[in-house]
Amino acid sequence: MLQDTISGNLTAAMKAKELLTVEVLRGLKAAFTNELVATKRKPTDSLPDEDALAVIRREVKKRKEASEAFRTGNRAELADKEDQERTILEAYLPPTMPKDEIMKIALAKKLEFGMTDKKDMGKFMGVLMKELAGRADSSDVKDVVAGLFV
Repeated sequence: MLQDTISGNLTAAMKAKELLTVEVLRGLKAAFTNELVATKRKPTDSLPDEDALAVIRREVKKRKEASEAFRTGNRAELADKEDQERTILEAYLPPTMPKDEIMKIALAKKLEFGMTDKKDMGKFMGVLMKELAGRADSSDVKDVVAGLFV
């Protein structure tokens, strides 16, 4: 299970005195516990891998948004730290689908549903995100969909 792998990696990082990795993985374990409590499960339960991946994606998104905010505020050193944390977390995510693969699926779905008008873009985005759940980055999907409805 992913949660067990992360616990093992946390122990290894503590032994190696990798302070940033320890900080990130401890925070991730806390996020797992918060998810368990939020879904009315015991904090000692194990989180299924699909739920764990959802938590990791949320944490990655937080780091990405924080990094952008710090760069906007001319705080490059804090933005760099957020980027490093995001890199550590992304190592636990499966590789995302490249844009050309997303494009193939999007074109097939567009033909299947016959959506051609720009007003259908939101509905189409929802259908496509459901199809690609967990396999593609939402910003990549958005870029591809925007290109289809020009």
